[in-house]
Amino acid sequence: MRVGPRNRITDVPGLTVGNAGDARARTGVTVVLPDEPATAAVAVLGGAPGTRETDALDPSCLVDAVHGLVLSGGSAYGLAAADGLMTWLASRGRGFRVGPAVVPVVPAAICFDFLTGGERDWGHEPPYRALARAAADVAGADFALGNAGAGLGAKCGALKGGLGSASTVLDDGTTVGALVVVNAFGSAVMPGTGTFWAWALEQGGEAGGQAPPTRPLGPDDLDYSFDLSVGGNTTVAVVATDAILTKAQARRVALMAHDGLGRALRPVHTTVDGDSVFALATARRPLADPVGGLARIGMAAADCLSRAIMRGVYEAEALGPWPAYRDLHKTQRGERRS
Repeated sequence: MRVGPRNRITDVPGLTVGNAGDARARTGVTVVLPDEPATAAVAVLGGAPGTRETDALDPSCLVDAVHGLVLSGGSAYGLAAADGLMTWLASRGRGFRVGPAVVPVVPAAICFDFLTGGERDWGHEPPYRALARAAADVAGADFALGNAGAGLGAKCGALKGGLGSASTVLDDGTTVGALVVVNAFGSAVMPGTGTFWAWALEQGGEAGGQAPPTRPLGPDDLDYSFDLSVGGNTTVAVVATDAILTKAQARRVALMAHDGLGRALRPVHTTVDGDSVFALATARRPLADPVGGLARIGMAAADCLSRAIMRGVYEAEALGPWPAYRDLHKTQRGERRS
């Protein structure tokens, strides 16, 4: 395996990503656009999800492909971002056709990003529809990480969270990638250290050059300090591959990818997280081995998601009361931002 040329989900052929943010409100939207309708599935394991059109992705349901995906801040208000992407797609004739009607299928997942401050005097029109259309306008193969798109107002434990992405190319040429908004209740960093939980999965210094922790963790380190009175979290993600998958196979990849959250965050899948992972297949390469090949894709998706979580936190800038990882922890590269 090797890292893709951009080390982003857009290394998967047939995908573009766009970001748009509202700095005043400290919130944003990220859209994923397949060039052609893509097979999709979802696995929701968090206890407080905010989603749209996820039931349609069940393998027993009619919809066999999606035209776009939305990850948004704004809690339930952010679900309106899917409306914005739907109108953007429909105006271009992209959608599910029933007679003369064009109805784009746009599943969405949101995170709660109100704790980083920002002004939200929206009146009758929150910004999410407009942000989704703006994100679609700039979608491409290259996009910003950290405080970008839906990661603008994200936090992760006691640190600023953000938008992360990573990719890998398997030995048979299949590409796998991940995109994530890290807004977790849990922490991505081992207590009392600057070491990410997923440090061993880092590739090419993408998270500053991680090293093993300098001391073993004791029982007190592992006793996470819970403050459930705050709440308002969620990590939402997309994993993708260019393999040809059925909806049932894509669902298995989404489930396996959740292991990437478990390796990178502690705790995860809590009652105050809405952790949701979409899986997309752009159907460019045949799946020669439906058992072993699918297992390798799912494993790579989980690893990419762990790496993307590290990158989302590593690339984030301080905002409001939430400090940046690089402001607090010197990396192996010797970087520290002030």
